[in-house]
Amino acid sequence: MTREDTQSGYNIHWRRNLAVCFAGSFSTLIAMTLLLPFLPLYVEQLGAQGHAAIVQWSGIAYGATFFAAAMVAPLWGRLGDRYGRKVMLVRASFGMAICMSLTGMVETVWQLVLLRLLIGFAGGYSSGSTILVAMQTPKDRSGWALGILSAGITAGSLVGPLLGGVLPPVIGIRATFLLSGGVIFLAFLATTFLIKESPRPRPAKADAAAKPKSGWSRIPDKRPVVAMLTTGMLLAFATMSIEPIITVYVQQLIEDQSRVTLVAGVVMSAAALGTILSASWLGRLADRIGHWNVVVGALAVSALLLIPQAFVTSAWQLIGLRFLMGLALGGLLPCITSVIRHNIPDGVGGNVLGLAISAQYVGQVAGPLAGGFAGGHFGMPAVFLGTSVLMALGAVYNWIVQSRRTRHMALEAGQP
Repeated sequence: MTREDTQSGYNIHWRRNLAVCFAGSFSTLIAMTLLLPFLPLYVEQLGAQGHAAIVQWSGIAYGATFFAAAMVAPLWGRLGDRYGRKVMLVRASFGMAICMSLTGMVETVWQLVLLRLLIGFAGGYSSGSTILVAMQTPKDRSGWALGILSAGITAGSLVGPLLGGVLPPVIGIRATFLLSGGVIFLAFLATTFLIKESPRPRPAKADAAAKPKSGWSRIPDKRPVVAMLTTGMLLAFATMSIEPIITVYVQQLIEDQSRVTLVAGVVMSAAALGTILSASWLGRLADRIGHWNVVVGALAVSALLLIPQAFVTSAWQLIGLRFLMGLALGGLLPCITSVIRHNIPDGVGGNVLGLAISAQYVGQVAGPLAGGFAGGHFGMPAVFLGTSVLMALGAVYNWIVQSRRTRHMALEAGQP
């Protein structure tokens, strides 16, 4: 590493690390999400009887991973600050490979839920990759780099369920889990041998003897971080609140009911495709015009796009609007991470970004619950309109915080 690179605070190998993190996140997300199409079938094979029990246990097994991951994300981030971020990726990929392989050998539903919990506790490869890329990339390229990584994560989540619908009829459900474990193990090998992390500076004796401050107390201005934590939770909440009602909503829009699941899958994939296409471009735009400006704009545009979704009369209209919304939201997560990265000390990056990831998991859990409740009690349009109001409030909140902070920094700059 050159002296110039050391002074500018980024890793000279950041491009190679980004490529490995992209490939690793893409492959691990495929392995993690391909169980979605056949999870109820596997639960039934493990002994669950009756429609209600199968649906209930499928929901518990799927949600267990997110619940566990939300609990430990700040811990893994804090340990990454202390011991290195590469070792966290090595730990996550190895643990996920073992747990995913064992999932194909379970005999009861309880064992399945337990292993899904362990995957959440041990995993976090994509979130760890986000932290590593955010902390090792030059700040003026962080939006673009995080956009590339976000596109890989979203693409993995999109391809996974498609493969999950193809592989089990060909090789069987249990063999599919074993294959998933093998794919994640390849990510473990690539992470171990290809990612290069800068040597961690040894703390001075005086610093080592002093009682370390918590990561939160070391942030000089907490307003941007609080705004981004809130926005990340809002984004996950708004995105996931629509998921439970998509199939039922599509059912009301098309005449041929045999095509409901196909069209619903296309609707869900349209937003993901838009996100993949726009993530790196919006990240690059944010590097030029400011990450916070893109956050406010993306929230405002998505709020407007949600309104006509409540009044569509055909499936193709809904597909088009969901695609446009995916384009608008593609830059949000990279920009949220970049704003946090620019407003925290290097030594607490993993800790605070871990909190951001936990906030997003909270939104992923709360969103479907709220969307399902609102759709069942107030009708499908109410979910879209309510989510639109939340996104608009998020845009206004971020604009106010940004304006106040800009004004405060201008006043400080004008003081002698």
